[in-house]
Amino acid sequence: MNSSSDANQSGSPPFCLLGAVGYSRSLDTCVLEVVVILFLTVLIIAGNLVVIFVFHCAPLLHHHTTSHFIQTMAYADLLVGVTCLVPSLSLLHYLRGLNEELTCKAFGYMVSVLKSVSMASLACISVDRYIAITRPLSYATLVTPCRLRVCIVLIWIYSALIFLPSFFGWGKPGYHGDIFQWCADSWKTNPGFSTFIVALLYAPAALTVCFTYGSIFKICRQHTREITQRHARFSSQADGDKGERGERCEGCPDKRYAMVLFRITSVFYVLWMPYILYFLLESAGLYHHMVASFLTTWLAISNSFCNCLIYSLSNSVFRKGLGRLFSPLFPSCLGCTDAKKAPAPVSLRPDPRCQV
Repeated sequence: MNSSSDANQSGSPPFCLLGAVGYSRSLDTCVLEVVVILFLTVLIIAGNLVVIFVFHCAPLLHHHTTSHFIQTMAYADLLVGVTCLVPSLSLLHYLRGLNEELTCKAFGYMVSVLKSVSMASLACISVDRYIAITRPLSYATLVTPCRLRVCIVLIWIYSALIFLPSFFGWGKPGYHGDIFQWCADSWKTNPGFSTFIVALLYAPAALTVCFTYGSIFKICRQHTREITQRHARFSSQADGDKGERGERCEGCPDKRYAMVLFRITSVFYVLWMPYILYFLLESAGLYHHMVASFLTTWLAISNSFCNCLIYSLSNSVFRKGLGRLFSPLFPSCLGCTDAKKAPAPVSLRPDPRCQV
Protein backbone atom coordinates (compact mmCIF):
# COMPACT_ATOMS: atom_id res chain seq x y z
CA MET A 1 0.00 0.00 0.00
CA ASN A 2 1.22 3.49 -0.79
CA SER A 3 1.23 6.44 1.57
CA SER A 4 -1.98 7.98 0.23
CA SER A 5 -4.00 4.82 0.85
CA ASP A 6 -2.52 4.51 4.35
CA ALA A 7 -3.52 8.10 5.05
CA ASN A 8 -7.06 7.45 3.93
CA GLN A 9 -7.33 4.34 6.06
CA SER A 10 -6.08 6.16 9.15
CA GLY A 11 -8.77 8.81 8.74
CA SER A 12 -6.41 11.73 8.09
CA PRO A 13 -7.26 14.09 5.22
CA PRO A 14 -5.60 13.37 1.86
CA PHE A 15 -2.78 15.39 0.39
CA CYS A 16 -4.03 18.81 -0.86
CA LEU A 17 -1.77 21.33 -2.55
CA LEU A 18 -3.98 24.21 -1.42
CA GLY A 19 -3.90 22.97 2.17
CA ALA A 20 -6.61 21.97 4.60
CA VAL A 21 -8.68 25.05 3.70
CA GLY A 22 -9.89 23.24 0.59
CA TYR A 23 -10.58 19.88 2.19
CA SER A 24 -14.14 18.65 2.75
CA ARG A 25 -14.57 15.82 5.26
CA SER A 26 -18.09 15.08 4.04
CA LEU A 27 -16.88 14.60 0.45
CA ASP A 28 -13.43 13.28 1.51
CA THR A 29 -11.68 15.25 -1.21
CA CYS A 30 -9.76 18.46 -1.91
CA VAL A 31 -12.67 20.57 -3.09
CA LEU A 32 -10.78 23.59 -4.44
CA GLU A 33 -8.41 21.48 -6.52
CA VAL A 34 -11.26 19.37 -7.90
CA VAL A 35 -13.36 22.45 -8.83
CA VAL A 36 -10.48 24.27 -10.54
CA ILE A 37 -9.21 21.25 -12.47
CA LEU A 38 -12.64 19.99 -13.56
CA PHE A 39 -13.70 23.50 -14.62
CA LEU A 40 -10.56 23.97 -16.74
CA THR A 41 -10.83 20.45 -18.15
CA VAL A 42 -14.38 21.02 -19.39
CA LEU A 43 -13.47 24.41 -20.91
CA ILE A 44 -10.35 23.06 -22.63
CA ILE A 45 -12.03 20.01 -24.14
CA ALA A 46 -15.16 21.88 -25.28
CA GLY A 47 -13.25 24.90 -26.64
CA ASN A 48 -10.76 22.90 -28.67
CA LEU A 49 -13.42 20.57 -30.03
CA VAL A 50 -15.17 23.70 -31.31
CA VAL A 51 -11.94 24.95 -32.93
CA ILE A 52 -11.32 21.59 -34.63
CA PHE A 53 -14.89 21.29 -35.95
CA VAL A 54 -14.93 24.90 -37.19
CA PHE A 55 -11.69 24.38 -39.11
CA HIS A 56 -13.22 21.32 -40.77
CA CYS A 57 -16.48 23.16 -41.54
CA ALA A 58 -14.98 26.48 -42.77
CA PRO A 59 -12.82 25.96 -45.91
CA LEU A 60 -11.84 29.65 -45.98
CA LEU A 61 -9.77 29.11 -42.82
CA HIS A 62 -7.45 26.88 -44.87
CA HIS A 63 -6.46 29.87 -47.03
CA HIS A 64 -3.41 30.44 -44.80
CA THR A 65 -0.82 27.73 -44.30
CA THR A 66 -0.73 28.65 -40.60
CA SER A 67 -4.05 26.84 -40.25
CA HIS A 68 -2.05 23.58 -40.13
CA PHE A 69 -0.16 24.83 -37.05
CA ILE A 70 -3.36 26.19 -35.48
CA GLN A 71 -5.00 22.79 -35.87
CA THR A 72 -1.90 21.12 -34.42
CA MET A 73 -2.19 23.38 -31.37
CA ALA A 74 -5.91 22.59 -31.10
CA TYR A 75 -5.27 18.83 -31.12
CA ALA A 76 -2.44 19.21 -28.59
CA ASP A 77 -4.61 21.39 -26.32
CA LEU A 78 -7.49 18.92 -26.65
CA LEU A 79 -5.16 16.15 -25.45
CA VAL A 80 -4.13 18.41 -22.55
CA GLY A 81 -7.79 18.58 -21.54
CA VAL A 82 -8.17 14.81 -21.81
CA THR A 83 -5.04 14.16 -19.72
CA CYS A 84 -6.30 16.61 -17.09
CA LEU A 85 -9.01 14.04 -16.35
CA VAL A 86 -6.28 11.97 -14.66
CA PRO A 87 -5.72 14.28 -11.64
CA SER A 88 -9.46 14.95 -11.46
CA LEU A 89 -10.25 11.24 -11.19
CA SER A 90 -7.37 10.77 -8.76
CA LEU A 91 -8.68 13.50 -6.43
CA LEU A 92 -12.11 11.85 -6.59
CA HIS A 93 -10.49 8.53 -5.59
CA TYR A 94 -11.21 6.67 -8.83
CA LEU A 95 -7.55 5.76 -9.49
CA ARG A 96 -6.56 4.15 -6.21
CA GLY A 97 -5.31 0.96 -7.85
CA LEU A 98 -2.70 2.71 -10.03
CA ASN A 99 0.94 3.19 -9.15
CA GLU A 100 1.17 6.80 -7.96
CA GLU A 101 4.79 7.30 -9.01
CA LEU A 102 4.26 6.03 -12.55
CA THR A 103 0.94 7.87 -12.93
CA CYS A 104 2.29 11.24 -11.86
CA LYS A 105 5.42 10.85 -14.00
CA ALA A 106 3.38 9.91 -17.06
CA PHE A 107 0.91 12.77 -16.53
CA GLY A 108 3.64 15.37 -15.97
CA TYR A 109 5.56 14.18 -19.03
CA MET A 110 2.51 14.16 -21.32
CA VAL A 111 1.34 17.64 -20.36
CA SER A 112 4.87 19.02 -20.76
CA VAL A 113 5.18 17.47 -24.22
CA LEU A 114 1.78 18.77 -25.34
CA LYS A 115 2.47 22.31 -24.14
CA SER A 116 5.87 22.14 -25.83
CA VAL A 117 4.05 21.33 -29.09
CA SER A 118 1.92 24.46 -28.65
CA MET A 119 4.96 26.61 -27.90
CA ALA A 120 6.92 25.30 -30.89
CA SER A 121 3.86 25.71 -33.14
CA LEU A 122 3.55 29.37 -32.14
CA ALA A 123 7.20 29.90 -33.04
CA CYS A 124 6.65 28.21 -36.42
CA ILE A 125 3.58 30.38 -37.06
CA SER A 126 5.62 33.52 -36.47
CA VAL A 127 8.33 32.29 -38.85
CA ASP A 128 5.68 31.45 -41.47
CA ARG A 129 4.16 34.96 -41.28
CA TYR A 130 7.66 36.49 -41.41
CA ILE A 131 8.44 34.62 -44.63
CA ALA A 132 5.04 35.52 -46.10
CA ILE A 133 5.61 39.25 -45.54
CA THR A 134 9.35 39.50 -46.28
CA ARG A 135 9.40 37.09 -49.26
CA PRO A 136 5.90 37.16 -50.77
CA LEU A 137 7.00 36.19 -54.29
CA SER A 138 8.93 33.08 -53.24
CA TYR A 139 6.63 32.12 -50.32
CA ALA A 140 4.74 29.45 -52.28
CA THR A 141 7.97 27.68 -53.22
CA LEU A 142 9.52 27.97 -49.75
CA VAL A 143 6.46 26.89 -47.72
CA THR A 144 4.99 23.79 -49.35
CA PRO A 145 2.43 21.33 -47.92
CA CYS A 146 5.08 18.62 -47.75
CA ARG A 147 7.45 20.83 -45.76
CA LEU A 148 4.62 21.82 -43.44
CA ARG A 149 3.87 18.17 -42.67
CA VAL A 150 7.54 17.42 -42.03
CA CYS A 151 7.77 20.47 -39.75
CA ILE A 152 4.74 19.35 -37.72
CA VAL A 153 6.14 15.82 -37.34
CA LEU A 154 9.48 17.24 -36.19
CA ILE A 155 7.70 19.42 -33.63
CA TRP A 156 6.07 16.35 -32.05
CA ILE A 157 9.30 14.32 -32.11
CA TYR A 158 11.39 17.16 -30.66
CA SER A 159 8.84 17.83 -27.92
CA ALA A 160 8.73 14.15 -26.98
CA LEU A 161 12.53 13.83 -26.85
CA ILE A 162 13.38 17.02 -24.97
CA PHE A 163 11.46 15.95 -21.83
CA LEU A 164 12.43 12.29 -22.00
CA PRO A 165 15.51 12.59 -19.68
CA SER A 166 13.17 13.35 -16.77
CA PHE A 167 12.03 9.71 -16.89
CA PHE A 168 15.60 8.59 -16.27
CA GLY A 169 16.04 10.61 -13.10
CA TRP A 170 17.41 13.85 -14.54
CA GLY A 171 15.17 16.55 -13.10
CA LYS A 172 11.47 17.26 -13.24
CA PRO A 173 9.66 18.59 -16.36
CA GLY A 174 7.14 20.68 -14.41
CA TYR A 175 4.62 20.79 -11.59
CA HIS A 176 1.64 19.37 -13.46
CA GLY A 177 1.87 16.08 -11.54
CA ASP A 178 2.14 17.67 -8.09
CA ILE A 179 -1.52 16.84 -7.48
CA PHE A 180 -0.03 13.43 -6.62
CA GLN A 181 1.85 13.46 -3.32
CA TRP A 182 4.79 11.47 -4.66
CA CYS A 183 5.45 14.10 -7.34
CA ALA A 184 5.22 16.96 -4.86
CA ASP A 185 7.42 15.37 -2.20
CA SER A 186 9.84 13.01 -3.95
CA TRP A 187 10.25 14.26 -7.55
CA LYS A 188 12.61 17.21 -7.26
CA THR A 189 13.64 19.73 -9.88
CA ASN A 190 17.23 19.84 -11.07
CA PRO A 191 19.00 23.12 -12.00
CA GLY A 192 20.83 21.43 -14.86
CA PHE A 193 17.67 19.98 -16.40
CA SER A 194 15.77 23.25 -15.92
CA THR A 195 18.57 25.14 -17.70
CA PHE A 196 18.49 22.50 -20.44
CA ILE A 197 14.73 23.03 -20.99
CA VAL A 198 15.02 26.81 -20.96
CA ALA A 199 17.98 26.82 -23.36
CA LEU A 200 16.48 24.36 -25.86
CA LEU A 201 12.78 25.26 -25.69
CA TYR A 202 11.58 28.34 -23.80
CA ALA A 203 14.31 30.81 -24.82
CA PRO A 204 14.53 29.90 -28.56
CA ALA A 205 10.74 29.98 -28.93
CA ALA A 206 10.39 33.35 -27.16
CA LEU A 207 13.30 34.95 -29.05
CA THR A 208 11.95 33.69 -32.38
CA VAL A 209 8.50 35.14 -31.69
CA CYS A 210 9.90 38.49 -30.55
CA PHE A 211 12.18 38.84 -33.57
CA THR A 212 9.66 37.80 -36.23
CA TYR A 213 6.68 39.81 -34.97
CA GLY A 214 8.89 42.81 -34.25
CA SER A 215 10.12 42.68 -37.85
CA ILE A 216 6.59 42.16 -39.20
CA PHE A 217 5.14 45.22 -37.46
CA LYS A 218 8.16 47.30 -38.41
CA ILE A 219 7.66 46.38 -42.09
CA CYS A 220 3.91 47.09 -41.89
CA ARG A 221 4.55 50.49 -40.33
CA GLN A 222 7.10 51.32 -43.02
CA HIS A 223 4.72 50.29 -45.82
CA THR A 224 1.90 52.38 -44.35
CA ARG A 225 4.18 55.41 -44.15
CA GLU A 226 5.33 54.98 -47.76
CA ILE A 227 1.74 54.63 -49.01
CA THR A 228 0.70 57.79 -47.15
CA GLN A 229 3.64 59.77 -48.53
CA ARG A 230 3.02 58.55 -52.07
CA HIS A 231 -0.64 59.46 -51.86
CA ALA A 232 0.12 62.96 -50.56
CA ARG A 233 2.78 63.60 -53.21
CA PHE A 234 1.43 62.23 -56.48
CA SER A 235 -2.35 61.77 -56.21
CA SER A 236 -5.21 64.14 -56.74
CA GLN A 237 -8.02 64.05 -54.20
CA ALA A 238 -10.39 61.81 -56.18
CA ASP A 239 -7.85 59.47 -57.72
CA GLY A 240 -5.84 59.44 -54.53
CA ASP A 241 -8.70 58.11 -52.46
CA LYS A 242 -9.14 55.19 -54.82
CA GLY A 243 -5.42 54.52 -55.03
CA GLU A 244 -4.91 54.70 -51.31
CA ARG A 245 -7.88 52.47 -50.63
CA GLY A 246 -6.65 49.90 -53.13
CA GLU A 247 -3.08 49.93 -51.84
CA ARG A 248 -4.09 49.79 -48.20
CA CYS A 249 -6.56 46.99 -48.68
CA GLU A 250 -3.94 44.95 -50.49
CA GLY A 251 -2.03 44.50 -47.24
CA CYS A 252 -5.00 44.56 -44.87
CA PRO A 253 -5.76 40.82 -44.72
CA ASP A 254 -2.18 39.80 -43.94
CA LYS A 255 -1.83 42.54 -41.35
CA ARG A 256 -5.14 41.66 -39.66
CA TYR A 257 -4.26 37.95 -39.63
CA ALA A 258 -0.83 38.73 -38.19
CA MET A 259 -2.55 40.72 -35.43
CA VAL A 260 -4.79 37.74 -34.56
CA LEU A 261 -1.76 35.45 -34.35
CA PHE A 262 0.13 38.04 -32.32
CA ARG A 263 -2.74 38.18 -29.80
CA ILE A 264 -2.69 34.39 -29.46
CA THR A 265 1.08 34.41 -28.92
CA SER A 266 0.92 37.29 -26.44
CA VAL A 267 -1.78 35.62 -24.33
CA PHE A 268 0.22 32.37 -24.39
CA TYR A 269 3.35 33.99 -22.96
CA VAL A 270 1.43 36.19 -20.47
CA LEU A 271 -0.19 33.08 -18.97
CA TRP A 272 3.02 31.03 -19.09
CA MET A 273 5.46 33.66 -17.78
CA PRO A 274 4.56 33.21 -14.05
CA TYR A 275 5.02 29.45 -14.44
CA ILE A 276 8.40 29.81 -16.17
CA LEU A 277 9.62 32.29 -13.54
CA TYR A 278 8.51 30.02 -10.70
CA PHE A 279 10.11 27.04 -12.46
CA LEU A 280 13.46 28.87 -12.60
CA LEU A 281 13.25 30.17 -9.00
CA GLU A 282 12.25 26.80 -7.57
CA SER A 283 14.93 24.96 -9.56
CA ALA A 284 17.57 27.35 -8.24
CA GLY A 285 16.34 26.78 -4.66
CA LEU A 286 15.33 30.42 -4.20
CA TYR A 287 11.59 29.99 -3.67
CA HIS A 288 9.22 27.10 -3.06
CA HIS A 289 5.52 27.23 -2.22
CA MET A 290 2.86 24.62 -2.99
CA VAL A 291 0.09 27.17 -3.56
CA ALA A 292 2.27 29.15 -5.98
CA SER A 293 3.14 25.90 -7.76
CA PHE A 294 -0.54 24.98 -8.17
CA LEU A 295 -1.70 28.44 -9.28
CA THR A 296 1.08 29.09 -11.81
CA THR A 297 0.79 25.58 -13.26
CA TRP A 298 -2.95 25.67 -13.85
CA LEU A 299 -2.83 29.29 -15.01
CA ALA A 300 -0.44 28.11 -17.73
CA ILE A 301 -2.67 25.13 -18.57
CA SER A 302 -5.69 27.47 -18.88
CA ASN A 303 -4.06 28.85 -22.03
CA SER A 304 -5.27 25.71 -23.79
CA PHE A 305 -8.76 27.24 -23.79
CA CYS A 306 -7.78 30.79 -24.80
CA ASN A 307 -7.14 30.13 -28.51
CA CYS A 308 -10.82 29.40 -29.11
CA LEU A 309 -11.82 32.59 -27.31
CA ILE A 310 -9.32 34.77 -29.20
CA TYR A 311 -10.36 33.34 -32.57
CA SER A 312 -14.04 33.88 -31.88
CA LEU A 313 -13.40 37.53 -30.93
CA SER A 314 -10.81 38.42 -33.59
CA ASN A 315 -11.44 36.40 -36.75
CA SER A 316 -14.59 37.08 -38.79
CA VAL A 317 -14.08 33.94 -40.89
CA PHE A 318 -13.91 31.84 -37.72
CA ARG A 319 -17.11 33.47 -36.44
CA LYS A 320 -18.81 32.68 -39.75
CA GLY A 321 -17.69 29.05 -39.51
CA LEU A 322 -18.86 28.96 -35.90
CA GLY A 323 -22.27 30.19 -37.00
CA ARG A 324 -22.49 27.49 -39.68
CA LEU A 325 -21.46 24.85 -37.15
CA PHE A 326 -24.25 25.77 -34.74
CA SER A 327 -26.84 26.65 -37.39
CA PRO A 328 -28.64 23.26 -37.05
CA LEU A 329 -29.11 23.92 -33.31
CA PHE A 330 -30.44 27.48 -33.64
CA PRO A 331 -31.97 27.77 -37.13
CA SER A 332 -34.61 30.34 -36.23
CA CYS A 333 -32.21 32.70 -34.43
CA LEU A 334 -29.63 32.55 -37.20
CA GLY A 335 -32.34 32.99 -39.81
CA CYS A 336 -33.53 36.17 -38.12
CA THR A 337 -29.97 37.46 -37.87
CA ASP A 338 -29.29 36.75 -41.53
CA ALA A 339 -32.54 38.47 -42.51
CA LYS A 340 -31.54 41.60 -40.59
CA LYS A 341 -28.03 41.67 -42.06
CA ALA A 342 -29.02 40.78 -45.62
CA PRO A 343 -28.89 43.79 -48.01
CA ALA A 344 -31.37 44.46 -50.75
CA PRO A 345 -30.96 41.94 -53.60
CA VAL A 346 -28.76 43.40 -56.32
CA SER A 347 -27.76 40.36 -58.29
CA LEU A 348 -29.44 37.08 -59.06
CA ARG A 349 -26.18 35.22 -58.35
CA PRO A 350 -24.72 36.42 -55.04
CA ASP A 351 -21.28 35.15 -54.11
CA PRO A 352 -21.37 33.62 -50.61
CA ARG A 353 -17.64 34.23 -50.14
CA CYS A 354 -18.18 37.99 -50.26
CA GLN A 355 -20.31 37.81 -47.12
CA VAL A 356 -17.56 36.27 -44.98
